[in-house]
Amino acid sequence: MYRLPGNIIKFVLLTASIVMMSGVNQENSATAEDLDEDSRQALRARIKVEPVAEKLSRSANPVLIFPNIVKAGLVFGGSYGEGVLLEDSKVVDYYNSVSASWGLQAGAQTYGYVVFLMADKAINYVKSTKGWEVGVGPTIVLVDKETAKNLSTSSLKNDAYAFIFGQQGLMAGISIEGTKISRIAR
Repeated sequence: MYRLPGNIIKFVLLTASIVMMSGVNQENSATAEDLDEDSRQALRARIKVEPVAEKLSRSANPVLIFPNIVKAGLVFGGSYGEGVLLEDSKVVDYYNSVSASWGLQAGAQTYGYVVFLMADKAINYVKSTKGWEVGVGPTIVLVDKETAKNLSTSSLKNDAYAFIFGQQGLMAGISIEGTKISRIAR
């Protein structure tokens, strides 16, 4: 059996702790007003860049927006970010997005994502649960360039559609599956 050297284990634990603790310390996190503005700006940018996002924004109400997620890992990793639930152009709740992972991974990156909630089932699920894991509950389709080509308002049959954007840094792979989204107090 192969054992990881002690320095690597310490680095992994330190990295995971920093990522997870970054969301726990409310003093260092953005103010509610900053988060509101960053979220609205992220949504505007997504709509401007992706024509299908604009179509979805007209049909979706509400929209869950996480403008800045930080992800880091070396074998073990994690991610954290905060976002808003925007309904009728008003912020109605605040949420965090947390994930933990292990496997062949190394690096750090930031990104954001927007989830357009299309069906009452998805909206009720988000609002009624204290925390939900993406991949369990409402069906969420991750929209990439290929999916976007075939998506129209008449073909919208899933509960929610998600766009990942603004990736910076170097980390192999990106996914929101396995992410836990929970309502937070602000």
